[in-house]
Amino acid sequence: MSWLYLFVAGALEVVWAFSMKQSCGFTRLIPSLVTLVTMLGSFWLLAIAMRTIPLGTAYTIWTGIGAIGAFLVGIVIFAEPVNTMRIVAAILIVSGLVLMKLSSA
Repeated sequence: MSWLYLFVAGALEVVWAFSMKQSCGFTRLIPSLVTLVTMLGSFWLLAIAMRTIPLGTAYTIWTGIGAIGAFLVGIVIFAEPVNTMRIVAAILIVSGLVLMKLSSA
């Protein structure tokens, strides 16, 4: 169950990153509230996951999900550039996440 909590925490990290961008520096109320609520949810689920998943593993997976998710949201929603270096960087992040998961008991 901890891995499910960790995955959802990572997904919420993507949501709060997106809504933070939409908040225009916390000047728009609804996106600002979404940011704060999803941040709290993400941190709370990460804390629960850390009860059984080692700190280094949990934090690495959590930030990795957020990084890759934000990368994909940037490409799909904000039409951010896609180039070889960015794709290679994303592949390296995912590779690191897979290795971190495999190294956990």
